[in-house]
Amino acid sequence: MSTKKEILKQLTRIADTLDRVAPPPPPQMDLESGTAFVWEADEQILRQVAAVNHVAMGMLKGIDQVKDILIDNTLRFARGYPANNALLWGARGMGKSSLVKAVHALVNAEMDNSLVLVEIHREDIPSLPDLLRVLQGSQRRFVLYCDDLSFDGDDDTYKSLKTVLDGGLEGRPDNVLFYATSNRRHLMRRDMIENERSTAVIPSEAIEEKVSLSDRFGLWLGFHSCSQDEYLDMIRGYIDHYNIPIEEEELHREAIEWTRTRGSRSGRVAWQFVQELAGRTQTQLK
Repeated sequence: MSTKKEILKQLTRIADTLDRVAPPPPPQMDLESGTAFVWEADEQILRQVAAVNHVAMGMLKGIDQVKDILIDNTLRFARGYPANNALLWGARGMGKSSLVKAVHALVNAEMDNSLVLVEIHREDIPSLPDLLRVLQGSQRRFVLYCDDLSFDGDDDTYKSLKTVLDGGLEGRPDNVLFYATSNRRHLMRRDMIENERSTAVIPSEAIEEKVSLSDRFGLWLGFHSCSQDEYLDMIRGYIDHYNIPIEEEELHREAIEWTRTRGSRSGRVAWQFVQELAGRTQTQLK
């Protein structure tokens, strides 16, 4: 009898030890409520975003063609029709990430919050297959969004993304689309591509592996530096929307001077000027 008691005590201690070292069960995620989430790869959870920081579509100036293309592609996807993954590439500060968030808001306003935006950080790309397994069990439709996506040196993270976008045994779930923004057309520095071409035995094959990632995106939407007139139109759009008091002649002079101090023209520079102007005139940007 004592032997049985000793064995029972031993088994109880082992069970208690296993309970302490075993990882906790993953938290339950409610994907049926909310329209925006951030993927927390370390914890394998989707954190809900209460309110997406976006600007109204009408305030995005100088990108009309790419704007129309992305709206049409996203609407088709939200309605259950085939659509393409999209790479928004080009000049910094020209509204790439702002457009993705604005399109999400526009589609949800038209379709009763049917589209979910999920942000995945660049460093969490290797966990993308885990995220897809979470999303494919839902009846909702998701746009995965990675801002400022690029790869350097010996980073082979891009291979995980290639498999998800256009390959692998399972492929991409039908209810998931992938949008990425990048300053680089092929998602890597030009000197990396040139180095591969100059040092490889067969240059064309050497660069094929790396540049083929961008080929997985059905839509390439280019964003280019804006002209002075486009820059001023961006500012006027904000001025009108927020009712900031300023005369046209003064606006023109100060806006041009602002670009000289920054050394560039872009949507970001325009918004920074508007923030400066709103602060001086004590105008709330809401």
